[in-house]
Amino acid sequence: MAETQQTITGAVDPDVLEYTVGEDPVLDLELAEWDCLGTAAHVTMLSRMPVSPPVVTPEEAAAVKRELALLVAESRRGEFRILESDQDVHMAVERRLTEKLGDLGRKIHTGRSRNDQVAVDVRLHVKDRLLGLMGEAAALARGLLRFGRAHDRVPLAGRTHLQPAMPSSVGTWASGHAEMLLDQFFALEAAYSMNDLCPLGSAAGYGVPLPLDRKLVSDLLGFARPIHNVFGASMARGEDEAALLSALAQTMLVLSRLAEDLIIFSMPEFGYFRLPREYCTGSSIMPQKYNPDLLELVRSKTALVCGMASAAFTTLHAMPGGYNRDLQDVKGIYMKGLATVRSSLRILARLAARLEIDPERLRAGFVPGVFATDAALKMVAAGTPWREAYHYVRSHLEDLSAGDPDEAVAAKTHEGATAGLDWDMYEKRVAQAEESVRGRAAAFRARMDALLPA
Repeated sequence: MAETQQTITGAVDPDVLEYTVGEDPVLDLELAEWDCLGTAAHVTMLSRMPVSPPVVTPEEAAAVKRELALLVAESRRGEFRILESDQDVHMAVERRLTEKLGDLGRKIHTGRSRNDQVAVDVRLHVKDRLLGLMGEAAALARGLLRFGRAHDRVPLAGRTHLQPAMPSSVGTWASGHAEMLLDQFFALEAAYSMNDLCPLGSAAGYGVPLPLDRKLVSDLLGFARPIHNVFGASMARGEDEAALLSALAQTMLVLSRLAEDLIIFSMPEFGYFRLPREYCTGSSIMPQKYNPDLLELVRSKTALVCGMASAAFTTLHAMPGGYNRDLQDVKGIYMKGLATVRSSLRILARLAARLEIDPERLRAGFVPGVFATDAALKMVAAGTPWREAYHYVRSHLEDLSAGDPDEAVAAKTHEGATAGLDWDMYEKRVAQAEESVRGRAAAFRARMDALLPA
């Protein structure tokens, strides 16, 4: 039998330690800065706690924060390390503070558990990354709108079931995808609001017999408010990540449909759009190939992110109240989901900026059948009941002739149609999203910078 390995929380069988630690020594490197910032807020609160003798004096809190600032700098340089015996970032930070500050380092965990500690780390990390993601979503929407506005009235045959349907335009196609992306901000904002609550001070989910000032900690960390119920704060771990992954999956569904359209419309058989060649990959045997690999990967990554959301939901579905170790596995899932969506948004924004059209091929796509509905509506305008006009055109499809695509595009002037797109409204929506993200990101970073000495 293997000898037990000593950790900061006691002796553990090495095989058990390896299994339970899992990927935390790697994944938690991404949380190191946020763990230090959460600790800075916590130790500030401890130094102001009305107990005698004080758990931590203001001078001791300042010393802790000086060491935490050094750890943050070390983390940003990629030099911070978590040992297997640490188990996670929380114990690694405590170990380092104890090495530097002795008994003072052993005091910093007073009044908290790794349960509320990791929960606050995750929420700070998500807030930072989610604001970045929303900025990248706004950038892609802006790129699509710029492309659409540049080709506003260029005709494009609209399709349903992939079959030619009715006259449309490049402007309608591009702004439609952009609007769908902007509408995902409702889900992303909901995930942000749910995340913007502070769990610190709930300890293991049952509070502690100390006069913790949970609102002070929440304010110092820039959260909207604490999660009031300590048991609820414990159970919110996992729920928060699941809500985030749900919003991320919805966003990826929009990107996947955009990618599929671009794959189809750039096929030689269509030739509506031209993808930049440097954004395509070649074949090891066929010299002529320029493959839309990155768009195909957007589709596959959409499936992966949807699977991540499902994995988070399934992890939670039979879990009892209170903290359970199952939640450890949700950490890597949400981190991977965030990174996947952000990289997809960035690469598609770059592609949108280089996308080109072929107006001749677009107009050539207007076969006579595309004008069938317009022909029936002309009969309606002359007094024929709609259903009668519909059946007449349907029974005389062979008599249809191709109309003028540009005239068909110009004829639809109602709100949101080919000649009724409100580009100024779209510009305002994107600008508001960008301004909101910039403002919150700047305020959040200022709050974080204020926690530690420069």
